[in-house]
Amino acid sequence: MKKVITYGTFDLLHYGHIHLLKRAKSLGDYLIVALSTNEFNNLKGKQCFFEYKERKKLLEAIRYVDLVIPEENWEQKVNDIKEYKIDIFTMGNDWMGKFDYLQEYCEVIYLPRTPEISSTMIKKKLNGLKSD
Repeated sequence: MKKVITYGTFDLLHYGHIHLLKRAKSLGDYLIVALSTNEFNNLKGKQCFFEYKERKKLLEAIRYVDLVIPEENWEQKVNDIKEYKIDIFTMGNDWMGKFDYLQEYCEVIYLPRTPEISSTMIKKKLNGLKSD
């Protein structure tokens, strides 16, 4: 069985996320998503619309996702790869080159993002719709 892992915040789940998860799952037989915790997002200076437990429930409902684990820090990736016996690490291509050091442990694949949609775009659009 070929295992794949990806990481992210997955806030304001949208079709770009689904497309990315579908392509990640197509790389193997079992997809693990390491979901950024609220605390880790705070350290990164990110504020989520949904709390971790709600984002986790949303991801668990997606047929391409086999397991959701917490992402608590930047350094855990090597441990996760070893613990879960990961064959492929994948991320969006906006991270191109940032995780090449993981090639020592597994294959690293950067997938194209869906350019016309992102959580940031949705948040900006929603902020523009607020009435005074």
